[in-house]
Amino acid sequence: MVSEMTFEKFLDILLVHCQGESGNVLVGGAPEIPGATILDKMNHLNEVDPSLRLFLTREPRAQVVHTTNLLLEPTRPDADAAFIVLQPDRAHPMSGSNCICVVTALLETGRVKMVEPETVVRLDTAAGLILARAQCKNGRCLSVSLDNVPAFVQQLDVPVSTPEWGTIQADIAFGGVFYAQIDVDQVGLRIVPEAARALAEAGTEIKALLAEQVAVQHPEIASLNEIAYVMFRDYQPDGSVVTCTTLKPGRVDRSPCGTGSSANLAVLHARGLAKTGDKRLSHSIIGGTFTAEILGETTVGDRPAILPRITGQGYVFGRQQLRLDPQDPFAQGFAMSDTWGPQVTEL
Repeated sequence: MVSEMTFEKFLDILLVHCQGESGNVLVGGAPEIPGATILDKMNHLNEVDPSLRLFLTREPRAQVVHTTNLLLEPTRPDADAAFIVLQPDRAHPMSGSNCICVVTALLETGRVKMVEPETVVRLDTAAGLILARAQCKNGRCLSVSLDNVPAFVQQLDVPVSTPEWGTIQADIAFGGVFYAQIDVDQVGLRIVPEAARALAEAGTEIKALLAEQVAVQHPEIASLNEIAYVMFRDYQPDGSVVTCTTLKPGRVDRSPCGTGSSANLAVLHARGLAKTGDKRLSHSIIGGTFTAEILGETTVGDRPAILPRITGQGYVFGRQQLRLDPQDPFAQGFAMSDTWGPQVTEL
């Protein structure tokens, strides 16, 4: 039974995208979320009361491609702000493109003071502290570089048994959340816009199979224990990579995916194909670009890890106010398989 939250009169939302991927930011009107840390608050939204997420991320107020970032006061003294990623399937601890959206919104609206030419913003997330450096000019964010949490490989070349494609190989890596990274030619597809539906369906099918076949566990954060996304990849002759991250209930990321690009760097490093100081370009299915860089090496628990930096640009393009009508029969929203895909029953 979903419990009810009490909302202020309006929810104030900034409309933002990063390289085409929606990353709206809820800046006012949200109820207090219980929890001593951002991780506690995320767990509350997932395990106790998902009503705010459902209200914001489902029809008639949102579509499957929409994400809303819940802006919060930080729970640690070394952070300027905090946020949680709200998506149709659940609340997530971290997302590179959404982090860029949040930093852009904070600075361009004056919620964090902009200093030109560079402003440093520290963000409290459920995955840890994120350091962002924004290049700024004339009141605009020209780019945002994220010093992400350490990224590491859990296992390379994991065999995954599938009914449709036989046994395929996946690299399991953490870049803020866990990814299964799969060379796209294993499923007989290309990363192009006209293949987006087929990629989304393949990714959601493989993710369900991974849940049955592959266990993951972050060495230091007990609640990070599932593969969040399947990311298809296509390495290019110039060293760049074209990526396509698939999300429940059946869509693809429009951006090059910051946490996925971090996980990809960890894979390249583990294979001896990238070292500290190296940069790689990540391109999205629609041609957006992130730059991914290895700043250094570290460990997470007993696992070798890298310190990744992701650089991209976000755009604030509008504002929205949402009101919760007590008489609204669809306060918890709904999802339909015609546009949301066949996995709507699993949301």
